[in-house]
Amino acid sequence: MGDSETRTAREEWGTRFGFLMALVGAMVGAGNIWRMPFTTGQNGGGAFLVAYVLLLYVIAVPGLMAETMLGRYTNKGVIGAFNEILEGKSFRGLGLVVLLVNVALMSYYAPIIGWSLYYAAHSFLMTFTQPGFQAQAFWSGFISNQALVIGMHTVTMAGLAGILVFGIRRGIERVVKWMIPLLVLSLIAVGIRGITLPGGMEGLAFVFTPEWSFLTRGSTWVAALSQALFSTGLGWGIALTYGSYLNRYDDVPLGGGMFTAIGNTSIGLLAVFATFPIVFAFGIEPAAGSNLLFISLAEVFPALPGGAVWAIVFFVSFFFATFTSGLGITEVGVTTVAEETRLSRTGAVLAVCGSIWLLGLPSAYSTSFLDQMDFMFGSFGLPLATLSIIALVAWKIGPERARVIDLNRNAGMYVGRWWNPVVKYLVPAVVVFILGYGVITSIGTDNQFLMLLGVGVMLALVVVSIVVMYLIENVRSSQVAASEGGD
Repeated sequence: MGDSETRTAREEWGTRFGFLMALVGAMVGAGNIWRMPFTTGQNGGGAFLVAYVLLLYVIAVPGLMAETMLGRYTNKGVIGAFNEILEGKSFRGLGLVVLLVNVALMSYYAPIIGWSLYYAAHSFLMTFTQPGFQAQAFWSGFISNQALVIGMHTVTMAGLAGILVFGIRRGIERVVKWMIPLLVLSLIAVGIRGITLPGGMEGLAFVFTPEWSFLTRGSTWVAALSQALFSTGLGWGIALTYGSYLNRYDDVPLGGGMFTAIGNTSIGLLAVFATFPIVFAFGIEPAAGSNLLFISLAEVFPALPGGAVWAIVFFVSFFFATFTSGLGITEVGVTTVAEETRLSRTGAVLAVCGSIWLLGLPSAYSTSFLDQMDFMFGSFGLPLATLSIIALVAWKIGPERARVIDLNRNAGMYVGRWWNPVVKYLVPAVVVFILGYGVITSIGTDNQFLMLLGVGVMLALVVVSIVVMYLIENVRSSQVAASEGGD
């Protein structure tokens, strides 16, 4: 009865479609639209995609199932889930670690959303097709204007807060139900336009003709693994948080696992499909790096027939992708703060969005600081958060117990015993490998100091979080004891 009352009081998704669009929208962001095309170009085109898809379904899908299941099983946010599963006080702080890593990641992701918003706004102003437009000068002028970049960062966080304050059903679900379908249609339209250009089919040939020699390189597999984890958001706490708003009769394996992976793969491939025909048609270097979107592709619109329209379609779709991811990442903190404090939903939104805005100011001010944050938290913080969540399912709840009592409940796609060793051994081993690889490959390079700093920050984060949660629990226990004694 108590469980039923708890679930009734807690908000739930209005429709399964809304949940699926929210989860796909949260996972599909800059990792797919911005990062995946140039990562594909740097790692042999089709060979990289083969490695990416393989690792996505072997590693990321079982992990997403575990994280989503944990949210529905506990019916709580990040810290609440760890508190409920862990009986002792010692390691409850790992929930706080996940939350802090999430906030740190969002602090430098928010300025990137601001970049996409700025480009989307200028696409409507027809800036990219004006006579004499220079993509490099436009980018340099924007990114060197700190007041403007901080202003876009501020508008971004205000926009996110304005939607999140309405909650899951009336806020997030209402927005993503039209943003994600429009994103897909936009990418399809750009892709079709690209292959009709002279030389456009060469781009598809590059992407879908694997250079098998790249599969013998360890760097290709590491890049594919990093892309699979980064683009799905495994370990960010998003799947856990969104899963906590699921109805007990929803299908976790199909919705939180396979559909998310299929949607993620499809949109990632659409981004590549939309990018490379244009890249080859205009003779752009496919391994151009992060400049591929903001500089190289922006240069082609003046020469593209109907370029003004295609600029709008392309940059608005990029904004949709980054913004819906921002909703998912920020909601992790909002849900947790609302549960763990006396703040209302509105108060939690203002507190979390305000904190992210403040912490994101250095990244908005300096792209070099943003890159350093991305290296430290992307290379060491995210694997640490992923390991914490997966370990909770694999080593505390137990994969067989989790699979039987919750994962396969009302599931249209039955998950067999194969899932147990994958979640218990393979996923943690892969995450540990990523951590180790990041450390080893940084030794003797320009990133060595950042690597040492990143490892030190993560260790300090674990220790401080454990101590803080231990002290909080002691205070709560004392208050409960005093209350009972008074009665």
